[in-house]
Amino acid sequence: QVHLVESGGGLVQAGGSLRLSCVASGLTFSRNAMGWFRQAPGKEREFVAAISWSGDNTHYADSVKGRFTISRDNAKNTVYLQMSSLKPEDTAVYYCAADRFGVVRLTSNEYDYWGQGTQVTVSS
Repeated sequence: QVHLVESGGGLVQAGGSLRLSCVASGLTFSRNAMGWFRQAPGKEREFVAAISWSGDNTHYADSVKGRFTISRDNAKNTVYLQMSSLKPEDTAVYYCAADRFGVVRLTSNEYDYWGQGTQVTVSS
């Protein structure tokens, strides 16, 4: 059974930083592309960032480009999202997701497994 467990969320002031982690189990992590998505109250879930199985290919939403960095450690079955220069509009529940294949995916319906989410709140 596949489990994705996010951590690292919390309350931070605008301009601050957070690093989210997502630990995966029950899958061959090194073969999976991974993604981060977020969902703010009253809004649809949106793509944030994704990384290929090797880490060589990454993709970001325009709204976070230059501020967020996705990375992975296949030895630890973990994907990270380093978030800097946070803004109040980054407030959301952040979810990690795993794709059965190694290619970067940009839409939520292309991912097979999801974590439970971690809350990020950015105060102004």
